[in-house]
Amino acid sequence: MVDQLKIGARVIVPFGKNNGRVLTAIIARLHNSPPTNYQARYITEILDEYPLVTGYQLELFRWMAEYYMCCVGDVMNVALPSGLKISSQSKVQFNPDFDYPELLTELEETLLAELKKQPALTYDELARLAGAGTNVPALIKSLVGKKAVIVFEEVREKYVPKMVRKIRLNRNYEEWEQLLVLLQRLEKLPKQQEVVMRYLSHVPMQRNPELNQRGLDKTILNQDDELSQSSLTTLIKNQVFETFEIIQPRFSDNEAPQAEIKLTEAQRTASDQIMAQFEQQNVVLLHGITGSGKTEVYINLIQQALGSGSQVLYLLPEIALTTQIVVRLQRVFGDKMGIYHSKFSDNERVEVWKGVVSGQYQFVVGVRSAVFLPFDNLGLIIVDEEHETSYKQHDPAPRYHARDVAIMLAHWQQAKVLLGSATPSIETYYQAKQGRYGLVELFKRFGDATLPQILLVDTKQEKRQKTMKNEFSSVLLDALGQNLERKEQSILFQNRRGYSPYMQCEDCDWTAECPNCAVSLTYHQRDAELRCHYCGHKENVPRFCPICGSTKVKTIGFGTEKLEDQLQITFPESRILRMDLDTTRAKNAYQQIIQEFESGSVDMLVGTQMITKGLDFDNVSLVGIFDADRLIHFPDFRATERSFQMLTQVSGRAGRRAGRQGTVLIQTANPQQSILQKIIENDYKGLYTEEIQERQDFNYPPFCRLIKLTVRHTDKAISQRAADRLAAELIDTLGSSRVLGPEEPLVERIRNQFLFDILIKLEREKVNIKAVKAFIRERINDILIDKGLRQVNIVADVDCL
Repeated sequence: MVDQLKIGARVIVPFGKNNGRVLTAIIARLHNSPPTNYQARYITEILDEYPLVTGYQLELFRWMAEYYMCCVGDVMNVALPSGLKISSQSKVQFNPDFDYPELLTELEETLLAELKKQPALTYDELARLAGAGTNVPALIKSLVGKKAVIVFEEVREKYVPKMVRKIRLNRNYEEWEQLLVLLQRLEKLPKQQEVVMRYLSHVPMQRNPELNQRGLDKTILNQDDELSQSSLTTLIKNQVFETFEIIQPRFSDNEAPQAEIKLTEAQRTASDQIMAQFEQQNVVLLHGITGSGKTEVYINLIQQALGSGSQVLYLLPEIALTTQIVVRLQRVFGDKMGIYHSKFSDNERVEVWKGVVSGQYQFVVGVRSAVFLPFDNLGLIIVDEEHETSYKQHDPAPRYHARDVAIMLAHWQQAKVLLGSATPSIETYYQAKQGRYGLVELFKRFGDATLPQILLVDTKQEKRQKTMKNEFSSVLLDALGQNLERKEQSILFQNRRGYSPYMQCEDCDWTAECPNCAVSLTYHQRDAELRCHYCGHKENVPRFCPICGSTKVKTIGFGTEKLEDQLQITFPESRILRMDLDTTRAKNAYQQIIQEFESGSVDMLVGTQMITKGLDFDNVSLVGIFDADRLIHFPDFRATERSFQMLTQVSGRAGRRAGRQGTVLIQTANPQQSILQKIIENDYKGLYTEEIQERQDFNYPPFCRLIKLTVRHTDKAISQRAADRLAAELIDTLGSSRVLGPEEPLVERIRNQFLFDILIKLEREKVNIKAVKAFIRERINDILIDKGLRQVNIVADVDCL
């Protein structure tokens, strides 16, 4: 195989006992130095004629493994779409040397008789033959023990190209004279003649005989109710028609019409300033208010980059956001553009990956995982809504931030990075203010639209006056009613899904809790169940309290589902949609909801943070915000920043059409909070000034780096012992000012594992970060090789959010 080996190609390597487990690997280096401390496994098969992973990607994988404190295999596993990873399936076949039928049970004899007829069967196929209730693993173990069968692993490629069956006339009939002879011959068989005529109506080969070789989708004739399917079968059997298969891309290759993008004067100025900044800086921040038309600026810069022959990557934080922006981009870029996100099937993602390798896609728009695509000539990376926490991966490793990875990727390929946001992260704005990034501002809304009027509604006062109706203030209900009369749309934001966050007994205060996690179960009315949002545990809704037997069990609090329900009761004639994790699980659910709302057939959209991110609806004139106080008072040093970002972003959905100012109503029990005044005034710079001073005083990012270590174990005492020991060893070397904890997190038990957090704060300038990470890894390994702590799991989260 030596001559066929190429760096970046995939290979198959057997692992496990008797090489029974098959893994996909990537060739990272060609050398003649076998490992000395273990026996390396041999490659059994090469999967690629040409590399599917670039040298830049391999460099990125190594950097990420080191920076985010994980294994390079973890990075590769997340980076490669599942369709590029080989899977193996256990199969069972008859052992031809078996000669002891008297040892078999009646069921085993039946199965063996079936196995003799077929090359091999899967476990599932055997289970169907054996019947319901059969313990198939025990049955196979028995047959293996009697040496009646052989179990083996069948290796298969997960990626399957999309095949389309087509039909065409035999080459003999491409000549006009021969075709006439055929039609005359079929005059006595009118049904067969009708099939040929219908084919010719779709494939006018009499004008261009070459069209016949392209053929016609067989489904077109199969689905024609007026044609005789038996006649079609006969014509194929008599070799008048022949069938063949072709590979068809899963993405349309029809080029969309080229829409012309015209920039306003403010957008043109911003675009020119960005290009000028790129002369000096590799990273530029575009700080543009909501509705200022940042997307048009991005399109202009993408066109320039593609025009120079470079590749472009456009990152978005949410799949919901890709749905609307992709339509706009396709009008401009047509089939030059690829789309990459997790709602696509494995096969679709593989086709985009291979499209980047082949050069079919010079421009890709996608969510955070798109940073792993095999680009080798990047000229521009755009990170839209760069402040979004969705860019950070939490599980599994690597726990990377796509914005930071994009900057490193651009560094290796000498590309430029544009970060865009109406509410930049404090860290990014600080880098721009320090001169490390360029800064361009766009503070004029597109088309002379004005920023919405933001009003605060005092819910405490409304409750005193008894004017609240369920979760709705009288002010909000009046505004919704007026909006309906004007035939304008409304958006309602509550960052909590489900019907109610918990159920409680009025008599004994019992609360429904998850048996696996230290959280209450959320009530979901539509499915009539209680659900844990951490581990997925589900229970039926109790009709009475399991502790005291009382029937007074009620729901407490509210989520998006309850708001949708209450709106439907209050405004029975209105059309209401909900957009949260529960309603968008299906592949095209985002698209359907957004298209329905965009078409104007829906009056109100209720949603979680999905609706805050860059969606653009012309007819939305009212935004209602619930439970703002919960966001503001969340116990986290970033709570004020995130509240400003989220509330400003959702407010920006209102009044995006010129000549009409939108209205935003924020329901709060404390209208005097300074953060709310900053949101009303759109005072990002005032927020930044306060936040940066506070973070400097208490040594938080951007003035330090954070590494969070989470210790997990099913026994709380063992978890605490491991956490205490790890913290003590870290404090001995790093000092107590740098190591905080261990502390139990807000949710101290998840999936039956008890958690303890250790927070490490490292100065940016004075500390050798590589050496500290190596030291932390050593201390973690010391814990894990201790016999009493071996089952402990320790997770490192670098730059934790």
